[in-house]
Amino acid sequence: MSSDSISIIEHLQQWGACDISSMQAFCSLCVADGLSKLNYPNGGFLEGLVMQLPQFQAGQAKIVGQAFAVKFVPKSDISAPKLQGNSPLPHVNAVYGGLKTLRAQKLKAAGVVIDGRVRDLGEHQALNFPLFARSVGTTAGGEVCRPSEVNVPVRLNSSDQDAWIYAGDYIIAVMNGVVRLPHELAEQVLDIIPAIAEADAKCAEAIKDGMSVHQAFKEFRGR
Repeated sequence: MSSDSISIIEHLQQWGACDISSMQAFCSLCVADGLSKLNYPNGGFLEGLVMQLPQFQAGQAKIVGQAFAVKFVPKSDISAPKLQGNSPLPHVNAVYGGLKTLRAQKLKAAGVVIDGRVRDLGEHQALNFPLFARSVGTTAGGEVCRPSEVNVPVRLNSSDQDAWIYAGDYIIAVMNGVVRLPHELAEQVLDIIPAIAEADAKCAEAIKDGMSVHQAFKEFRGR
């Protein structure tokens, strides 16, 4: 990981908790709002991926880091490349299990985002490991899919045609959901976030003092 990437991750983590209306909310919202101001589709939101563990859509667990994508293909796809050797990160497939989380923690992964199902919930919970997925299941995926390539562009199983993950992108995943921050926009978004957070803090104080949401947004957000 380059020094620039480390610096960006550290800055994103600094914005990890915005104290607004006495509620600690991770600023994936700020990142999404920043991307929206840059007219990036859907503010980078990756629909359908929700916090499963350590608690289902609860708590302060979060993932902030660069994406390391693992592409899975159906076993029947004999034309797809075969992954050689061991992947540096756990395989992410239709069903992701507790042993892979043990390996992920050993490699100091910030967490895992799975475009599919996860099992062994108790094991992940005991390890207090941040894990986001579409849903849960019981059957292993080894009979129907296999890892094919790593750190290649991966398109999520989503109706959103822009739901792609590229090597080096930044992933911010919290209770509200998962946001992809394209690496080429990271510095621009970081420049935008302070003003967004400040405006929201002013809105919160004004609303507590009796101002309507419409008035507060108009005065402090400019809309």
